[in-house]
Amino acid sequence: MRNAPPLVFLGSPQVSADVLSALVAAGHDIKLVITGPDRRRGRGGATSPTPVGARAQELGLPVNHVAADAASCGAELGVVVAYGEIIRPSVLEQIPMVNIHFSLLPRWRGAAPVERTILAGDVETGVCVMEVVEALDAGGVYASSALPVSSEIDAATLTAELGVVGTELLLKCLEDGLGDPAPQVGEVTYASKITSDDRHIDWSERNDEILRRVRIGGAWTTWRGERFRIIQAIEFDGRIVPTVVQPAGKPQMAFDDWVRGARPDSGEWFE
Repeated sequence: MRNAPPLVFLGSPQVSADVLSALVAAGHDIKLVITGPDRRRGRGGATSPTPVGARAQELGLPVNHVAADAASCGAELGVVVAYGEIIRPSVLEQIPMVNIHFSLLPRWRGAAPVERTILAGDVETGVCVMEVVEALDAGGVYASSALPVSSEIDAATLTAELGVVGTELLLKCLEDGLGDPAPQVGEVTYASKITSDDRHIDWSERNDEILRRVRIGGAWTTWRGERFRIIQAIEFDGRIVPTVVQPAGKPQMAFDDWVRGARPDSGEWFE
């Protein structure tokens, strides 16, 4: 792309891979892709790359796993999308970077903005293209866009939607020139990493709180002493009704199919 700086791209999950594809399709010169290392992602001993690593290979782009190499690959600007690692100040001193962050900063700085948005019951979120600085997600904002949060949307779907909007913002910023970022204004909140406890269903909670845990993905309870995942659920007649579940050691299945096989005692429920 004419007048656009050569880029180094840092990211790991699927939403990042889609941004990478969009940059290549728009004609941007990607000097290097930096992503997490190959890992075992399923049963068996074979390892596989991150979604970004796999996409970079498909696109014929060089890949490595060393963030410090961003400063010496010939790029003039770094693009960061859900990279998952802290970029050292020594690297930022050598190459400026921008980040697509999936919240309306300064609300939900940190690792899990989409999940924290859902758990908090926020009715609005958004995406920012921001300057990467040493302090966590504290850089100025080049562009932002707000989105409503449906009471039914799950974290995976919301992330994908924010990724589309964020990609459009990023491409426009790169085309028009970044300019000067605007300082963040407002109350700062932090989106700490989601833990197993965040996903644990307490059946004494309100129905909307339980459904939020299901919507972030990985929600679990116990059944006869074993961990039991609730994949999807609805509220019906004032109670939570699972619709898709995953018993321990088994694949996902419809809740009704599980009930027919499990044959719970009258009045028996999850623990």
